[in-house]
Amino acid sequence: MLEKVPEAIGRALRDRRAGLDQLVYNQVDLRQGKAAITVTSGEFIDHAPLPAACTADGDGLSPSLNWTALPTGAMEVLLLVEDADSPTPHPLVHAIAVMPADQRVGVAAGELSDDAAVRRSDGSAPDRVQLGRNSFLQVGWLPPDPPPGHGPHRYAFQVYALNAKVQFRGHPGRDAIVEALHAHAIASGCLIGTYERRDGSITEAASGAEAVAPMVTPVA
Repeated sequence: MLEKVPEAIGRALRDRRAGLDQLVYNQVDLRQGKAAITVTSGEFIDHAPLPAACTADGDGLSPSLNWTALPTGAMEVLLLVEDADSPTPHPLVHAIAVMPADQRVGVAAGELSDDAAVRRSDGSAPDRVQLGRNSFLQVGWLPPDPPPGHGPHRYAFQVYALNAKVQFRGHPGRDAIVEALHAHAIASGCLIGTYERRDGSITEAASGAEAVAPMVTPVA
């Protein structure tokens, strides 16, 4: 969507970023502390670039994730992916997912995509994964799509352990997730992947169309 934005605009906004301190990960007090949960991926390592296949310049599939060391008493796992460097007041939400702690140690590649979200009539993904809304009010994975020339973006894959099963209505958004975390989060872990679009070029195959996509106003 943003690949057609002039690089000059991206460079002009280069210093406008939400910031790491605005991540939910740095705003929720935890009973058992940050980094208690180890988060890894089969597609990238911590603070390394995401493969293009996981972004808007490729197939746009969500990466695989695994987590270990959930604390005793964990009832649910909540996954939240945010872009710390979006040129917005708050980080953009790229994915939200909620799942039982005793049935899940990760998500497969592509499982947070829209295709996964529609496999059941209630909109949930297989194996009781409840998908939330990203900042564009879509259900599932929002592929990284930084403005050309804006510089590297850091995507924080945050995993939280909750000490209760929270009954979210429909597809929860960021506000509902934050409220639940303040009330029930007991531990967390974080894996950061980066992505940078250096210029405004993109192949027709990757974009899927020559026409410029309409701009969408993000919702934090």
